[in-house]
Amino acid sequence: MKQNVRPIIRIDESKCDGCGICATACAEGAIAIVDGKAKLVSETYCDGLGACLGESPMGAITIEQLAAGEYDEQATHEHLAKLGRAVTKQHGPHAHSAPDSAPARPAPARPLDRSAAPPLAAAGCPGSRMRVMKPRVAAADEASAGRVQSRLAQWPVQLALVPPSAPYFQGADLLVAADCVPFAYAEFHRDFLEGKSLVVGCPKLDDLAFYRDKLTHIFRLSDVRSVTVLCMEVPCCGGIVQATLEAAKASGKALPVRAVTIGIGGEVLDTEELDVRPTRAAQAAAQGSRA
Repeated sequence: MKQNVRPIIRIDESKCDGCGICATACAEGAIAIVDGKAKLVSETYCDGLGACLGESPMGAITIEQLAAGEYDEQATHEHLAKLGRAVTKQHGPHAHSAPDSAPARPAPARPLDRSAAPPLAAAGCPGSRMRVMKPRVAAADEASAGRVQSRLAQWPVQLALVPPSAPYFQGADLLVAADCVPFAYAEFHRDFLEGKSLVVGCPKLDDLAFYRDKLTHIFRLSDVRSVTVLCMEVPCCGGIVQATLEAAKASGKALPVRAVTIGIGGEVLDTEELDVRPTRAAQAAAQGSRA
């Protein structure tokens, strides 16, 4: 591959905490989180425009003049298509012609293709089956009590965005919630969120391996005291429980993990205390990462 000196990103892995914000900011899909660190997937996907510059909360990314392969627009388009991400107007020969415009943000990593989805009445994923619930009317005493106060104590909350070394994880009781839970369970703030740090994600639409690795990183870097996982009753939602359980075991720590299943109708269906026994290999790895 022919190389020329050109602007390209440089990632300082010693500063990177694996938060994933830079990967989201990169419209070319040139950055990915691998083993808890941001990596340049390919030089040919990086156009050197620097949409990711300044997005790393740890200052791990710079744009430098380095010997690198040329940016390949066609290869980048094909790469984005494989990722299921839209090609933005930022790509192409006129990408440099509008410096005063904000860089376009990428579309969600896995957009829903509704044209290919089966009818709701047909057989398929139980999580997509249509159900109609009667709206609940608040009791008179609840209506007169005033507005419910938020118990959210930190931002961001998306698992893909939170820095693993964030101070709000230190000594925390961590709540890992599937995206849909707060919508189904009306008293989410009062019954589950109060006094806890929160991360949320969708196990059906996102990468569970990334969730597992990110949670493992959080557990190893902080002294989380306990973990509560909230999932919906649909089968695909159980993935977030499994990812959390695997992360707790891989962390090398004896973390108490409680899994709570919420029904689509808004009720608690099941609560289970999970047995987390880290392997000796995981314990040794955790001790090595702290050394």
